[in-house]
Amino acid sequence: MGFPHKPHERETTVLSQHFGVQEAIGLDGWKKRGGYTALQKALDMTPAEIVDVVKASGLRGRGGAGFPTGIKWSFMKPGDGKPHYLACNADESEPGTFKDREIMRWTPHALVEGCALGAYAIGAEVAYIYIRGEYTEAIDKMRAACKEAYDAGILGTNAMGTGKTVHVYVHKGAGAYICGEETAMMNSLEGKRGNPRIKPPFPAVAGLFGMPTTINNVETLAAVPHIINNGAEWYKTFGRADNPKSTGTKLFSVCGNIQKPGNYEVAMGFPFKDFLYDLCGGPLPGRKFRAIIPGGISVPIQTLEEAENSLMDYEGFVANGTMLGSGGVIVIDDAQNLVKQIARAARFFAHESCAQCTQCREGTAWTTKILERIVAGDGTHEDLDTLLEIADNMTGKTICVLSDSCATPVVSGIQKFRGDFEALIKKKKVHMVPAQVA
Repeated sequence: MGFPHKPHERETTVLSQHFGVQEAIGLDGWKKRGGYTALQKALDMTPAEIVDVVKASGLRGRGGAGFPTGIKWSFMKPGDGKPHYLACNADESEPGTFKDREIMRWTPHALVEGCALGAYAIGAEVAYIYIRGEYTEAIDKMRAACKEAYDAGILGTNAMGTGKTVHVYVHKGAGAYICGEETAMMNSLEGKRGNPRIKPPFPAVAGLFGMPTTINNVETLAAVPHIINNGAEWYKTFGRADNPKSTGTKLFSVCGNIQKPGNYEVAMGFPFKDFLYDLCGGPLPGRKFRAIIPGGISVPIQTLEEAENSLMDYEGFVANGTMLGSGGVIVIDDAQNLVKQIARAARFFAHESCAQCTQCREGTAWTTKILERIVAGDGTHEDLDTLLEIADNMTGKTICVLSDSCATPVVSGIQKFRGDFEALIKKKKVHMVPAQVA
């Protein structure tokens, strides 16, 4: 089951307050903790009223894009005569990210309730939870939670005795990173190859089965019941007073060269320096932090100075050269070969490319080959210019942003840690040319 979650001082535990509590996994234990009171309340409201509350709360997508959830929901038009769908993105394949897994393992009913609530708010009778295939424990927990909810009459054609229909189904993915992209996920749900779709049309117009669809992240949907129960103003109390654009709490996954890896929940705007040194224990003995990636491998790498001056919200990270992303904090210390870590990231993206777009298929492959050549000591100074040129050809020119994600750590790595690349290039072996035989 893993280690129980013990909140550290200065954590703000809203979504994670029951992590590690065995009783909270089942329906009875969850209801003792206030479970499904928000759904009961919401089913007595109109969909528009729910959307307005979520919009007023300032909740933004926790999967990486940070788009305002209430506004996204308002794109759906209940009563248009079409079937609507809600898709919960629980693929969570972004390297360095493992927060959604903990929500599903410890509080599966929180997600079931969030999905049911979100589905009703957008006029959908069906919600799908798309879980990455490797999350076997989470899949089992979510399926068991859905069964409990159906057996108790919470879900179904007479949800909580209201006469309203709300279905929630769990769908097991097949292990493809690309299916974390929303349109590829929809293709996979339909039984097709998980390739991203060209937009427009956008999912709110033509999504699952050609019908209006909204896609939300696990953490996003799990936050909604708290907002309905406590109100939009309560949710806005978490965060910086001078930044109303980033409200609520955020789960951050921490891994790499740090003393206390794990999942942490803090209020938006928390000082990143305090987070790294106080909550997470700082660097390993005798080591120093070298580079920090705060939002999963797809976001720009930060120098230590940038990280120590960042505030942990959407705007705070952007102001210091990176993005909040999925909240996957990857810490790299001074004992590591930074270029090797960037090459590993590129190799991952090259392997996971669906190969639909030439710029991505060729760009990720060539980026990987060049980086691995540099790591092996056979690189040249011209390779750095070539990498930047390839990155430029990969960025903003493909159907989805996988190629952009590969280019981002490469570009930020060269820009901020060029000396690491040059040090490896200087070690290039000199190959002697044998004398010509007369």
